[in-house]
Amino acid sequence: MSLILHIDTATSVGSVCLSRDGQPLQTLVNDKQQDHAASMVLFVKEIMEQQGITPADLDAIAVSAGPGSYTGLRVGVATAKGLCYTWEKPLIAVSTLQMMAQGVLSRTNDTNALYCPMLDARRMEVYTAIYDASLNILLAPHALILTPEAFGEQMAKHKIYFFGNGSDKWQQLMPQNNNALFVPYILNAADMVPLATEAYARKAFEDVAYFSPFYLKPFHSTMKK
Repeated sequence: MSLILHIDTATSVGSVCLSRDGQPLQTLVNDKQQDHAASMVLFVKEIMEQQGITPADLDAIAVSAGPGSYTGLRVGVATAKGLCYTWEKPLIAVSTLQMMAQGVLSRTNDTNALYCPMLDARRMEVYTAIYDASLNILLAPHALILTPEAFGEQMAKHKIYFFGNGSDKWQQLMPQNNNALFVPYILNAADMVPLATEAYARKAFEDVAYFSPFYLKPFHSTMKK
């Protein structure tokens, strides 16, 4: 039995989901990134009130841990950690790329393909990884500067789904290949549910005091000194 609150702010679309025993109960979505800091707390309050849930009822809080937007990840993780401190709940961290793969896999049900999430990292760079249909990591999360030769070895042997807000520029750059499939996808905290539920069963919790987002790259400010 598990009642878990899920928070995702890794991109411009933020969302909060409440799940019970691996099934989403309700999800609220905000598509204005500049409002994430305020909207996530309001969403948590609203979703718990509408579902008749109190902090004491929760078993854990899960957060999309990155990679993704530096500012967005900080907001989500800070919100999740604050709630864990206040309500004395364990923290579950879920890879943003893996939850994306979970989301698309649940829609395609294609167990013969590989799954390649892509998050825009500006210019021709993306945060990406490759997973099989069991969500095992075949290519570890990393920052990649796209070239026409990228993923050639994998596409020679496997059908691959590409998705996420970084996949459009890859679709425009890559040579024609029938093994490359592009599907629309927007991050949603509900796609965290199976992974967070499984982590809860294993008691795979983070240290609330020391956990930080998985940025993949150091932050570089564009502000002039």
